[in-house]
Amino acid sequence: MPRRSVRVGAWSLGLLGLLAAVVVASAATGSVHLGYATVAKVVLDALPGFSFDVPASARTIVVDLRLPRIAVAAIVGFALASAGTVMQGFFRNPMADPSIVGVSSGAAVGAVAVIAFPATVPFGLPLAAFVGAVLSAFAVYLLATERGRTPVATLLLAGVAVQTFLGAVVSFVLVESGQSLREAVYWLMGSLQAASWHQAAVAGPVALVGFLVLYVFARDLNVLLLGEEEAHALGVEVEWTKRILLAVASVVTGAAVAVAGVIGFVGLIVPHVMRLLVGPDHRILLPTSALAGAVFLVATDTIARSWSAELLPVGVVTAFLGAPFFLYLLRKREVHTL
Repeated sequence: MPRRSVRVGAWSLGLLGLLAAVVVASAATGSVHLGYATVAKVVLDALPGFSFDVPASARTIVVDLRLPRIAVAAIVGFALASAGTVMQGFFRNPMADPSIVGVSSGAAVGAVAVIAFPATVPFGLPLAAFVGAVLSAFAVYLLATERGRTPVATLLLAGVAVQTFLGAVVSFVLVESGQSLREAVYWLMGSLQAASWHQAAVAGPVALVGFLVLYVFARDLNVLLLGEEEAHALGVEVEWTKRILLAVASVVTGAAVAVAGVIGFVGLIVPHVMRLLVGPDHRILLPTSALAGAVFLVATDTIARSWSAELLPVGVVTAFLGAPFFLYLLRKREVHTL
């Protein structure tokens, strides 16, 4: 068996074990504390072939209230870390994250439009956010493409311009709507308060299929790190590969943002940490970053739920943890150009 496959398997098993432990700890944590053994019994009791005598109240708390939020957190973290890993490799820039092509700003426009003008927007909030995310990414791509080529530098600049413009649109809509800003602010800060099994069932397949497509292009992404001319000389269809990576990463990010709002730093910090641990080979980095993203967001959402009686958005916690850590990496000179 190739050494790379062994490394991927070992890291993946370790991260899956860590994810299982974090899920159990998260399901046990809340205003009503449950024992870890009780949580494990409730989870196993829901699976075919297992039967445990557990209190109905514990089953309701775990299965109906906490596990849906945990599942959505894991899916969103998985999706954002996957897209962040690809974006950093795509742009060959350690500062790149999933929102760099305007996905988050486009989703924000769709979500805020639904919140501010619910009677005039025919979509629910998640669908409107997803549509806004995909359309903004498509607009950035069209603006950056000329004569069939999409230079990475032009794409980056177009993304910054579109983000700025859409940010202004969001501010204008909020000011002119005259509606309460609380729901919009919570969404813009990133919140899993409304998480449900339905959201997990919708976002999960999108994140998984998107990840599998991105993983197919992991070798090509490695070659693109050498430069577009070198990649073309080595047989990579550069423009086609760039289009696929950009489109799929945008869709995956859009699905995550649609159900959880704008959660920062997951797609920026997690790939950095895993790159330091496993190296730059995307065939190893992509799956390990995705699993680490799931672990990270489940853990941070647990902190958000436990912080106080007030509803603290998880995006606030990721920013509190992510910004100092990123500054630490800068001070230690661990952030390099890819």
